[in-house]
Amino acid sequence: MTTKRTLLILAAGMGSRYGGLKQLDPVGPGGEFIIDYSVHDARHAGFDKLVFVIRRDIEAVFRETIGRRFEQHMAVEYVMQELDCLPPGVPVPPNRRKPWGTGHAILVAADVIQEPFVVINADDFYGAASFQLLAAHLNPANFNYAMVGFVLRHTLSEFGSVARGVCQLADSRLINVREIVGIEKAGQAARYKNGTGEFHPLTGDEIVSMNMWGFHPDIFDHLRRQFAEFLQGNGANTAAEFYIPTVVNDLIRRGEKCVEVLPTRSTWFGVTYREDRPLVVESINRLVRRGEYPERLWT
Repeated sequence: MTTKRTLLILAAGMGSRYGGLKQLDPVGPGGEFIIDYSVHDARHAGFDKLVFVIRRDIEAVFRETIGRRFEQHMAVEYVMQELDCLPPGVPVPPNRRKPWGTGHAILVAADVIQEPFVVINADDFYGAASFQLLAAHLNPANFNYAMVGFVLRHTLSEFGSVARGVCQLADSRLINVREIVGIEKAGQAARYKNGTGEFHPLTGDEIVSMNMWGFHPDIFDHLRRQFAEFLQGNGANTAAEFYIPTVVNDLIRRGEKCVEVLPTRSTWFGVTYREDRPLVVESINRLVRRGEYPERLWT
């Protein structure tokens, strides 16, 4: 029996630091977006369905500019992440403008996913090997969740600080993901400011989460429960977000799930800042010159 696998792409982000809808900014020699390379890699790794999480206000341009090119290759679904996607009877808090976070973005796709699936960000390049690792992991005999682990120094920007989920491991199992903000390059290492404003060093060899997860559909039950708890405790906080690492940490702490970390030496790249774009373009052109991708992905 062929294993069905879905790729869930989180594309509802505002792109505020970038200064626009970075999901719709071409970076490939044929006008490809970063999403194109993720879909290409996933398709070749055996994924047969796409689900995009987007916002209603970008739906028309997203379908026309991005979604349509994939529809002849794979099954494609769209789900909307809006502030009113809440449990029955729960109103949107007054003055809430900020999205509910990555955990909520995954939860809104519950009605269209009944098979093992991978979650990624729309604006991150993960590399073909990363999709192959997760495709091999997501089989009917393995009910553990998975996370692709990247080396910190391979995920930093030359143009500003970033937030990364720094992972604590025991052998190949995830113990905890700690979100650290303000991480910046320091030669081949890295650093961030602690609570007193002093720099705390990092080696650069730390394993970090770049929001590339492998889940089974039972994650949706956990998300529903934890999102309800989140709303009870944080519903009035207009800045609070329901993050997927928080959900995973809770499941590990309770002993309800094991999460395997799949290490990759792939170099992540993305467009956190607008100044990152030329480096992304050059990185993709380098992969094309090496023959890892064709000049035109979909012709």
